[in-house]
Amino acid sequence: MWSRRQGRLRPTVCGVEELRRRRREREAALRKARREQQLVSKRLLRDDTPEEAGEGCVAAILGETEVQQFLRQAQRGTEEKEREGALVSLRRGLQHPETQQTFIRLEGSMRTLVGLLTSNQALLQLEAARCLHELSHSEQSTVAEACLPATSYLLTYLSGHSSDFIELCLYTLGNLIVESEAVRRQLLPQGIVPALAACIQSPHVAVLEALGYALSQLLQAEEAPEKIIPPASASSSILASTLPQHMLQMLQPGPKLNPGVAVEFAWCLHYIICSQVSNPLLIGHGALSTLGLLLLDLAGAVQRTEDAGLELLACPVLRCLSNLLTEAAVETVGGQMQLRDERVVAALFILLQFFFQKQPSLLPEGLWLLNNLTAISPSFCTSLLSLDLIEPLLQLLPVSNVVSVMVLTVLCNVAEKGPAYCQRLWPGPLLPALLHTLAFSDTEVVGQSLELLHLLFLYQPEAVQVFLQQSGLQALERHQEEAQLQDRVYALQQTALQG
Repeated sequence: MWSRRQGRLRPTVCGVEELRRRRREREAALRKARREQQLVSKRLLRDDTPEEAGEGCVAAILGETEVQQFLRQAQRGTEEKEREGALVSLRRGLQHPETQQTFIRLEGSMRTLVGLLTSNQALLQLEAARCLHELSHSEQSTVAEACLPATSYLLTYLSGHSSDFIELCLYTLGNLIVESEAVRRQLLPQGIVPALAACIQSPHVAVLEALGYALSQLLQAEEAPEKIIPPASASSSILASTLPQHMLQMLQPGPKLNPGVAVEFAWCLHYIICSQVSNPLLIGHGALSTLGLLLLDLAGAVQRTEDAGLELLACPVLRCLSNLLTEAAVETVGGQMQLRDERVVAALFILLQFFFQKQPSLLPEGLWLLNNLTAISPSFCTSLLSLDLIEPLLQLLPVSNVVSVMVLTVLCNVAEKGPAYCQRLWPGPLLPALLHTLAFSDTEVVGQSLELLHLLFLYQPEAVQVFLQQSGLQALERHQEEAQLQDRVYALQQTALQG
């Protein structure tokens, strides 16, 4: 039998503060990676008429002669039907990159198209806008920049009466925004932020979804944290507008919540939070409260339906909450957080089980939030224990190495709170789970397992004896030659032998 001694962990080797430092560094790196993981994309709003769809043929690539001919017919045709038909043919040709390049090379082509966009005939305006939309979907920045003469008119039409036309203009602007900084430089002084803020009052769901898309594209710009988001000037700043308050209103749970709109604005909020420009301002607007209630609502929805589309909203909501909880200001606004009871932990585990069954790739999102919750407050660690959620948490270990590391990190947060918490953790199902993770080949999983053992040995001396009885030393010996783990393995071996 090994005798137990009081001197367990030598602080000079690896104490609690050192473990905390390592974890802070790793979590900072994870947060940086998540902030940089953007969803830049383009969307195509293509609604062919029944006649076009019924033709069953692929639109042909147009040469210079044909592009010039269609522009001439659209501009000078004697019949409105003829002019509209010419623009339809041009639009279909512009679905091809080759035709797009031909179009922007032709002198005066964009000027003609803008002239048709600003004409007083609604059908010609609509078809001209559709041509611009096809151009905006190009992957070439030169095509987007060729559309610059049209942007001020697209902004003007956002205040129009046709919801279909507004939706088309918003998607076109969103596509142009993401492609070129030159486009953004022109749109900001032209007043894109107040124009978008005005659109958020629209009663039309399709317009609100398109607005969310355009806004998210603007917020993902590289220069957004310095030039677009900060409340520097009322004319060009997101935070100086009413957009953040309205975004949060769109995320309020209840009968008026529209999933499609909520998804778009949740991502917008995520990009604002990731900029770290003024997160205390968002918290002051009630962001934590709104997102916390929405989390509870999502968990309830998961229990009521098999709809796999729920994860589209859950992902940005979890990211928003996770990143806001890293802000120091959170500590001063605990009263409005709506996150200080067992319901949040229970709701999060409902979502984790849903992800486990339907969308395992989203498990790290939920575990990242659980990590931040348990890191900032012992009450969440208490909830985890009182609701008997340690075993369900351990069941996630086999999913992937990334998930394993995050599960072990959450358990470290709990163990770090002291002897009372370690006593409730150990041994139970945790010991066989740790012996299993120590057999992993992934260095980070093993390293996190070692950190958890350090904390357990520190606060729960009985853990050493049980660990040895279960062939713990042999499990450690597998990693004593690995450079990244040598120090920690040695420290644990010495602690076990002294115990």
